[in-house]
Amino acid sequence: MIERLLHDPTGAPVAVRATELERGAVLFGARAHSHAAAEHGIARMRFATGVDDDLSEFVRRFKNDPLIGRSVSRRPWLRASRRPEPFEAFVWAVCEQLIEYEQAVVIQRRLVARLGRPRTGEQASLSAPQAWASGLRDSPAPGALAGAAPASLEACGLSPTRALALHRAAREVAAGRVDLHDSAHERGWQRLRAIRGIGAWTVEILALCGQGRYDQLPAGDLGLLKLAGRLLSGGNPRARASEQQVRELFAPYGEWAGLAAVHAAGL
Repeated sequence: MIERLLHDPTGAPVAVRATELERGAVLFGARAHSHAAAEHGIARMRFATGVDDDLSEFVRRFKNDPLIGRSVSRRPWLRASRRPEPFEAFVWAVCEQLIEYEQAVVIQRRLVARLGRPRTGEQASLSAPQAWASGLRDSPAPGALAGAAPASLEACGLSPTRALALHRAAREVAAGRVDLHDSAHERGWQRLRAIRGIGAWTVEILALCGQGRYDQLPAGDLGLLKLAGRLLSGGNPRARASEQQVRELFAPYGEWAGLAAVHAAGL
């Protein structure tokens, strides 16, 4: 069972619960002060869990693939690990740049504790013991990060360069100059890439884990660099491939390259 506190575009809170039933079915429920907010929360959690993705073509094409076929056959249900909102996926990617995952989790938790959105005021009625997601906080909104001084982001554990990059990116999103929900994703990616400290890997993680783009390959991921290095070197566990070599390795998967990487390296 998964419980999350989310907020709709108006800032209204919605507590969402996803429960797995028999035979892989998933039941979603939400508590909010409006039907629209509840529907929004359920829609975002359906996206995060990927329950509406049709992977039948992917399974058919790659179940016998020499690199990922075994994983595809054993786990045809496997999907990328998504976040309910693209901005959350972006922030988490910035936190995970060039450090161990465990360190990144500490930074993420500090950001949520310091700048995350709790239930306040009118929301208190949802915090009764029987309410869902009681005591949880949503991830920071773009405006909260844009309004925070870079030094306060550094205090959460981000390096000065990453803190400044996150602050600038949050300002772009909060001001509406970057719309991460716009279907023309490339426009937003281009603007984010113009910010110093925001590279290809960060934007590709945003695309794969926050916007549902299975065609986007985070080629700079350490796991993929190691995997490609071992394959290209004939099994040397210390070998590292280049990003370009990773892209060439996954080029045959085309629009499914990101999902193929999930099967190959567990992204």
